[in-house]
Amino acid sequence: MLETSARLLRLLSLLQTPRDWTGAELAERLEVSTRTVRNDVERLRNLGYPVHGTRGSVGGYRLGAGAALPPLLLDDEEAVAVAISLRTAAGSLTGVEETALRALAKLEQVLPSRLRRRVQALSTYAVRAPADSEGPRVSAETLSLLAAACRDHERPRFDYSGHDGTTGRRVAEPYRLVNWGSRWYLVAWDCDRGDWRTFRVDRMEPKIPSGPRFTPRELPEEVTDRVRRGVSAAAWRYRAEVTVHAPADVVCERINPAVGTVEALDATTCVLHTGADTVQSIAVHLGLLDLDFTVTGPPELVDRLRVLSRRYRKAVS
Repeated sequence: MLETSARLLRLLSLLQTPRDWTGAELAERLEVSTRTVRNDVERLRNLGYPVHGTRGSVGGYRLGAGAALPPLLLDDEEAVAVAISLRTAAGSLTGVEETALRALAKLEQVLPSRLRRRVQALSTYAVRAPADSEGPRVSAETLSLLAAACRDHERPRFDYSGHDGTTGRRVAEPYRLVNWGSRWYLVAWDCDRGDWRTFRVDRMEPKIPSGPRFTPRELPEEVTDRVRRGVSAAAWRYRAEVTVHAPADVVCERINPAVGTVEALDATTCVLHTGADTVQSIAVHLGLLDLDFTVTGPPELVDRLRVLSRRYRKAVS
């Protein structure tokens, strides 16, 4: 039989599983009587853990949320995941750097040496690419405000800076926040333009309080598809619609979602809507498909493919 302290930790670990436990189930797991389980539950409550119980033949115990945050039990993988997430948050969100690092220091202090070595190895040898670290950052306060507006169906008012440099006041019905690459986006119904829009959160300055409540609309597509199309189209200098002589699902498996979207024409042909800052980049992506394709525009891309075809033909002549 486990000692009392060890048994309490084991009981707490079981109760942290999101389900209801009957007294008999807990007693069987802990190899004690149901009376001992009741006494141990009361000990946990005295320590500040909000253990809720229901009476009756189907009654049970569940760990709930309390007024104060009690200590948590984490298994090895959970502890490492939390440590990594805290370090990532400290470098990607403004307003939480000091808090995240303080929490990380507390966690690393109590980690067993085997886990501390894993976390420190990742911190030392997993290097973030400069492009990511130099990307725009958003505040945790802004994300929290927008997430609450999505949850409560409230229309936020915000100043927005467009990619063309223009600024203006906007009112929207928020749907979802999406993290894409190194940026955060808000998918929302633009009340002024009467259509769905994708807003970059780092270009938003929310105004408090939010506007009135609204009845949620149904987004006519997957939210990630909306962001992918909107993000890519806004960033591309050159755009192309390429006919690929292969099934759409085959093409989808061979491209990164950020490269473009695929539209099926029939069982053996599809159209790849793609683009990039340079036609050279588009040509590279098309070559990596390793599939037959037809390009009719833009003219710059057609010319670049002709140059490449002559160059490759010369390379093997």
